Amino acid sequence: MWRNIFVIPVLLFLLSCNTTEPVRLTGQAQGTYYSIIYYDGENRDLQYEIDSLLNAFDQSVSLWVPESIISKVNNNENGVKIDRYFTENFLISQQVSSETNGAFDMTIGPLVRSWGFGYDGTTTIDKDIIDSLLAIVGYKKIDLFKNVIIKKDPRIKIDFNAVAQGYSVDMIGKYLESKNITNFLVDIGGEVIARGEKPNGDMWKVGIEKPAQNANDSRDLNSIIALQNKSVATSGNYRKFVEIDGKRYSHIINPKTGYPAQHNLLSVTIVFENTAFADAYATACMAMGLDKSIEFVESKPNLDAFFIYSTDNGDYEYFSTDGFNDIITDDFR
Repeated sequence: MWRNIFVIPVLLFLLSCNTTEPVRLTGQAQGTYYSIIYYDGENRDLQYEIDSLLNAFDQSVSLWVPESIISKVNNNENGVKIDRYFTENFLISQQVSSETNGAFDMTIGPLVRSWGFGYDGTTTIDKDIIDSLLAIVGYKKIDLFKNVIIKKDPRIKIDFNAVAQGYSVDMIGKYLESKNITNFLVDIGGEVIARGEKPNGDMWKVGIEKPAQNANDSRDLNSIIALQNKSVATSGNYRKFVEIDGKRYSHIINPKTGYPAQHNLLSVTIVFENTAFADAYATACMAMGLDKSIEFVESKPNLDAFFIYSTDNGDYEYFSTDGFNDIITDDFR
């Protein structure tokens, strides 16, 4: 999809060891990897079907597919038929935007591209450009009515980048469940859903990466969490950035200012019941910063979070909700 040019940092690593042989599938999707593990009494290989689902999903919401539904909507083509994938990603995006007071915004794409994080890597930034782009950014400037996208300005463009990868994880999870497979772990580019458990009763284990100083630094684990019937998504600002006039700018753009978020929050990991929402919440928290993010996650009883942030002297500090602390483990099995 849109991550074939730039890849959002993979912040989660799968750790599993099993007493019964699982079915393991790996491949490429949305410009990143996927890794799927499931236990199936019939030992079915469902890779072809899963690849077909992911390809169909790209035809709906991928900006890197010229004939996708989202590309046609952004180009203001007439008679575009909106499908279920597009509709559900749109509605999830609007809900998270409302819940976060606009910290999450699917219309931010023109700003993201202008800062050099688009598919062509072009950077065209100055105050006048930012001000002009802010005029066409805002989730309240776009609506979905009777299967038709309504824009207040035809220049508005939709970008599901911060929700669709999580949605695709949920999509594959639902497909496996439709095949009566109830014990599985799906990981697409670091967004993960875990259902059921391993045959020996162990829960699935997922690792959370330590922040890195540079994009090519090794990936070391900060902690391990045990998941059962939960999803996890992580967003960070330390592996994907641009340098302009010697200053480093994160890919996390504040939709209200038009500039990359400038704060000490380095990484947000969200644990929730749904991967699409976890994905969007993680991105929103990175835009909000530490204090507002803590206030937000503590207002949602079913949401747990782990924040890594830097102090004035450059050390790392951590904040985690009580629910997140309960699933931290040092058991690598």
